[in-house]
Amino acid sequence: MTSPEHGIPPNKYNPHAWIINSPEIGEGTWIGAFTLIDGIGGLKIGKGCDISCGVHIVTHSTVKRCLTERRYPDVQKAETIIEDHVFIGENATILKGVHIGHHSIVAAGTVIKENTTIPAYSLVAGVPCRIVRNIEKAISKWTEEGTEK
Repeated sequence: MTSPEHGIPPNKYNPHAWIINSPEIGEGTWIGAFTLIDGIGGLKIGKGCDISCGVHIVTHSTVKRCLTERRYPDVQKAETIIEDHVFIGENATILKGVHIGHHSIVAAGTVIKENTTIPAYSLVAGVPCRIVRNIEKAISKWTEEGTEK
C-alpha cells in the first residue's frame, strides 16, 4: 500500500521517509522526513537513535553490475549496524557494511564509506568521514547538566 500523495509505502516512523525491506529498528528511534532507509543488505538500527531529515542509509550497491555491463550479475549487499543512541545529522550518507558504535554523532553532510567501523562515543564528520574526537566525557557532562534542572 502506498500513499496517494507521493507513492512512498507507509511506515510507523515518518510518512515522508522511505523504508525499504524490513530493517530492525529499535524502540524510541526517530526518523526524519525525506530519509531513505535501505534494509536490502540487512540493517539494524538500535534504540533511541535520531536520524535527521535527508539521511541516506544504503546497504547495497550496483556499481560492479553497472560497470561490467551486467556481466557481473549480482548486487553487492552488506549488513549495516547502527548501535543504540546514535545521532545522525541532516543529509548524512551511510554506505553498506558500516558499523557505528553506540552514543556517537554523525555530523550533518557526512559520508561514511563502505565497511567503515566507527567506535562508540565518536564524533565523525567530513567527506569521507574522519573521527573528530571522543565524546564520552561530553556526554557525561551533558547528563549532569540535564539532571541539575
